[in-house]
Amino acid sequence: MSRQKKEPNGCGCLNIPLSVIIAVLGGGYWWFSQKDSLDIISKFLPKNEQITIPILNQTPIASPIPIPTAASTPTDSLSKPPNLATKKNEATGTTIQQQKPQLAPTPWEKKVIKGIYLTRYQATNNADEQTIRERVRYYHSQGINTIIQGVWGNGCTMYKSDVMQQTLGYNSCLNQFQEQWLNWLVDEAHKQGMQVHAYFEKGIKIDQNSPIFDLAVAKKWIVPGVDKTYSGIDHYVLDVENPEIATFFKDVLVEFVKKYPNIDAVQWDDYLGYYAELPGKVDRTANLTKFVQQMTSSMKKANGSVSFDICHHNPYWAKKYFAADWENWGVDRVFIQAYNDSNFGEELNYAQKYAGIAITDSQFSRLKGLVNNPNIKSILVFPFSGNPEKTASSLKQFI
Repeated sequence: MSRQKKEPNGCGCLNIPLSVIIAVLGGGYWWFSQKDSLDIISKFLPKNEQITIPILNQTPIASPIPIPTAASTPTDSLSKPPNLATKKNEATGTTIQQQKPQLAPTPWEKKVIKGIYLTRYQATNNADEQTIRERVRYYHSQGINTIIQGVWGNGCTMYKSDVMQQTLGYNSCLNQFQEQWLNWLVDEAHKQGMQVHAYFEKGIKIDQNSPIFDLAVAKKWIVPGVDKTYSGIDHYVLDVENPEIATFFKDVLVEFVKKYPNIDAVQWDDYLGYYAELPGKVDRTANLTKFVQQMTSSMKKANGSVSFDICHHNPYWAKKYFAADWENWGVDRVFIQAYNDSNFGEELNYAQKYAGIAITDSQFSRLKGLVNNPNIKSILVFPFSGNPEKTASSLKQFI
């Protein structure tokens, strides 16, 4: 019976004589020190026999460092510092950094849209680029991811419009503003991972302070009667059954989404409607639906990437009291306007079925319940106080 050969354990380095180890190390040193000589010798050999030393002959190549973009980085993570924690090694006294465990998003962070309205008045005062960009960064720091910026109101645009010039004889509202203000706003918002929704404030209604009021009266663009939906101000409704008015609104909207192709959405409010108490009790529901459908269809053909949204009364109230059958308008998103606090419970039931809810800064007592309600997908805040910066700061404290 033959005896099996016993294999040594480990690499066997301890069994090699010291003289051999010294010889190997010395030869290795000579080999690396003679790289240039080897390169010369290699030139006289056939190509298939040339001497190559992979480690010596490689040229280091810098690896590109990926740069995070707004598209690849979650919106809410843009405002947070790296999720690192420091730990001291007691044995060596050195400090090392370790990745902290990821925290679950808060109920506020889970909301799709956390928006604030900036009315057309916030586009005035000739604000420069730095002011506008700092304003965007401020709102981002307060936990807001969407600015709903007024670009139209009381019958005129807050930007230079060829349609306005051709139809009315002047190209914008009379307010002062920089030509590039909206471009700066959108650009900075996108850099921060935010969105900008263009707010067509007051929709199809004007008051006597509108620069087009006298012209609208002379051309009979206004439906008979005074709209007294809100106390303290008389509104007059532009008649979208008039082909001139219908074409004007359609052309303004198409022009806007072409002029600002990177805008994320346009939003119209409850002023896109006819007050039921107007004289004559005319049912304008079908004609208003037809007008909105044609307007949105034209906008989508001009720029299909822009969302057409509305912030309106619940469908029952909208249709009964404002001829606004918006469930048949074919809009992209609906936010339920819940400014009437006495009817808040009913509005909340509707808001859970649609894209979200809009409240004012006087309703922040409702905020905690809305934030913790998983069925409320988005929250929009309207600063009735007239100070959106203060509203944003208060909002952050509540959330």
